[in-house]
Amino acid sequence: MRIGVAATPDVATPTLDWLLHSEHEVVLVITQPDRPAGRGRMLQQSIVADWAQRHEIPNLKPANSQELIGHIEELDLVLTIGYGVLLPESILSLPKNGFLNLHFSLLPAYRGAAPAQRALHNGETVTGVTVFKLDKGMDTGPIFTQESLPIDPTWRSFELLQQLAHLGAKVVERAFEMIANQELPREQAGVASIAPKINKAEAQIDFGQDSTTISNTIRAFTYEPGAWTLWRGENFKICSSVIFSETLGSPGEVLVVEKKVFVATGSGSLEILRVIPAGKKEMDAIDWARGARLMGGEVFG
Repeated sequence: MRIGVAATPDVATPTLDWLLHSEHEVVLVITQPDRPAGRGRMLQQSIVADWAQRHEIPNLKPANSQELIGHIEELDLVLTIGYGVLLPESILSLPKNGFLNLHFSLLPAYRGAAPAQRALHNGETVTGVTVFKLDKGMDTGPIFTQESLPIDPTWRSFELLQQLAHLGAKVVERAFEMIANQELPREQAGVASIAPKINKAEAQIDFGQDSTTISNTIRAFTYEPGAWTLWRGENFKICSSVIFSETLGSPGEVLVVEKKVFVATGSGSLEILRVIPAGKKEMDAIDWARGARLMGGEVFG
């Protein structure tokens, strides 16, 4: 089949790599327009645009959905992966087999922009991927195929997304086989839930919560936007932690015990492994603690 791919983030790369070496032909890559990035706020194209350029595949960067007209009518289908634009039905109907989406949850659970992060934040132990046909709703279209994935309790959101991205390439392959065999997708069934975009405020750590809930917050929001608190009045991110059942102090209190850094919570404690202090790069928590010269009774927040 002649395929278009509409994507922006790096989680699309495993599927793009599979397509490149499959029987299908990627004839067009559609990405978001270049955005200002970095301290200099210079325009920077997405990772997927870099991929298209590297493989000499035409790359369209439409400012709006109407700019797709005239580019996708001759395609067998367009596959979207984290494209980030809700497309109207007038556009969805243009390719021969419409638009398919690779979504990182077991729909109808976690419809929306941040399914992997929300699954971790809610303490889910299983998630998965879904390939479905796009319709006018938000992740509401009929499903071609799904596959579940057990969540390792140590995975953070970027690690879970890497696993889902590689699984997704296999599920996309099965969906394409179904289309080739003229198999129809099935309507979604079950309880739907929403996974809205994350904002920085909700990534703030509340040390009055129990250690499991805080661990889930750290796992869900590392590295974007980063689970954060305040230390001596400055922003401080915690990137990695391990649950410790014993409560070692009052909520938010920081302690060093046998060359390990702990923070007390509302129930239990956390051993802090990796941190990003304000204005510094990520480092081991014990190295930060040595430099910070902790005084007894100091707290986060």
